[in-house]
Amino acid sequence: MSEPSTMLTIAGLGIIVVTVGLLIWGRVSPVVAMVLIPITGALVVGFGPGDVGDFFSSGLASVISVVVMFIFAIIFFGILSDAGLFDPVIRGLILLTRGRVILVTVGTVLIGAIAHLDGAGATTFLLTVPALLPLYRALNMSRYLLLLLICLSASIMNMVPWGGPLIRAAAATGTEPIQLYQPLIPLQGIGLGLLILLAAALGVRETRRIRVGVAAGRLQPVGDVDIRTIADDFSQRQVEDRAHLKRDLNGGRVVYWLNVVLALAVVATMLADILPPELAFVIGVAIALPLNFGNAKKQMERVKAHAPNALMMAAVIIAAAVFLGVLNDSGMLESVALSLLEVIPEGLGQYLHLVVGFLGVPMDMLTSTDAYYFSVLPLVDATAGGFGVDTASTAYALIVGNIIGTFVSPFAPAMWLALGLAEANIGQHIRYSFLIMWGFSIVLLLCAVLMGIIQV
Repeated sequence: MSEPSTMLTIAGLGIIVVTVGLLIWGRVSPVVAMVLIPITGALVVGFGPGDVGDFFSSGLASVISVVVMFIFAIIFFGILSDAGLFDPVIRGLILLTRGRVILVTVGTVLIGAIAHLDGAGATTFLLTVPALLPLYRALNMSRYLLLLLICLSASIMNMVPWGGPLIRAAAATGTEPIQLYQPLIPLQGIGLGLLILLAAALGVRETRRIRVGVAAGRLQPVGDVDIRTIADDFSQRQVEDRAHLKRDLNGGRVVYWLNVVLALAVVATMLADILPPELAFVIGVAIALPLNFGNAKKQMERVKAHAPNALMMAAVIIAAAVFLGVLNDSGMLESVALSLLEVIPEGLGQYLHLVVGFLGVPMDMLTSTDAYYFSVLPLVDATAGGFGVDTASTAYALIVGNIIGTFVSPFAPAMWLALGLAEANIGQHIRYSFLIMWGFSIVLLLCAVLMGIIQV
């Protein structure tokens, strides 16, 4: 690295601080903040419009495959959800709980994991909270326990390469999402295993709380719970929600199992690196549309229905191409990192990524996901890199440390949907869930270190 430039350091810090501040303030969209602030900063420093155009082209080249993958992944899983791919599995898990508190908590984790396969928080909460809340009420179980378990399960599943955090981290580091994801697969499995154990422990605690509440007269004794009625209500609700699609969908058991095969084939093709992930999902969408919808008009209607979710994140990532392109190609990020290297004690520098990862869940309460991955991650990467820490290791530390707190943060829009569905409030949810989520993220971070995913 060269010597830091005072002007570039000040400009880079100014762009990062102002952008993060605007994202936290919430008065402008990420697209506005990540486009206008870096361009203004670059022009003030003395770069011309041509330079800014080059910065954008460079930034766009690093994220375009991520954008394509995300758009088609959201549409692909949206089509499969329209076809009811996950409904029988969720219904079956509800029946398997048999109305027993510990089985209900473990079942909640499994249902949340399956519901979040598409990586969309809103879909997950719409599927799970209305389905499970009557069961929790019938058993005198806390709605905040329901939220905690679904949020933890969804957060672990959010490591998938089409999930928001990994997509952002891949864009910020210029890494292919599937390459970033592959080392996380065993950690994801361990995370789900640990979460099942935690769910069982919380189920024991909840059983004791209910027993004490009944003995004290605060709670009514629970008789036999009609679990089949609750499962039937879930199925009926899904049928009603898709009533407008009934005439359009190609139904039948054969089509259902073909959808299962298609989903497994697309994911396996992607994970085995047979095809680029963006191409795997493009092909998946091209097959799923005629498989489930009979003519071109119906097919395009479903694409339009899922386009808003797909394009929202795509727009943010393309805007981030401006932010990242300006910071990286102008030399600002390098200059900021060099300046930080001069003041950070050498003994701490090689652990900087771990320190930030350790604080990942609290940071989720103070900053938005976009600010964390597009501002904090590149800066920590550039600084830790000066101490010999690999970019992938820094990315994993920040992802694992932060991802568990996604759905306890007031900056997550899907969280407000979950609170509304559960008739809960954000303050109580944070008090109930925050310390458990933070502790779980620290355990997962330590597992990643022991597995060699994160370099120490």
